[in-house]
Amino acid sequence: MADEKDSANSSIRRQPWELVVSTIVSELFGLAFCGVAALVFWPFGWLPDPVFYLGMPAMFAAGPVGDMYRTGPPRRLAAVAVFLMTMTVALLFGATADWAFPPLADHDVGLFAGFLVSAPVGAGVFAWFSNRANVA
Repeated sequence: MADEKDSANSSIRRQPWELVVSTIVSELFGLAFCGVAALVFWPFGWLPDPVFYLGMPAMFAAGPVGDMYRTGPPRRLAAVAVFLMTMTVALLFGATADWAFPPLADHDVGLFAGFLVSAPVGAGVFAWFSNRANVA
């Protein structure tokens, strides 16, 4: 991935699509980790809670955005925008999925899928805010 060096604060600027792609890849690694953990512990009678499947990909996906936040100057407005965008997309996606597939609503599948979809959207918003602030 092509990173550009910003001369003003010597931080590395990344394009929004690069951060979105790395967030999606990190989420997939998190889901793979959850699947392997479930397969390993299933014979012993431990089945993970749905929160485990939501938390692990979120922790894996936070890595690329966290690295970008640490390398540049503090972007508190961008962090707030990411939080609001992530919650909005997750709730809208979850409500739409629960409306479209009522049998899955009891298992919170829509909200789970909404959080998986909203993490890359939030990463793109953060990269857009950060690049916009570096240009100005």
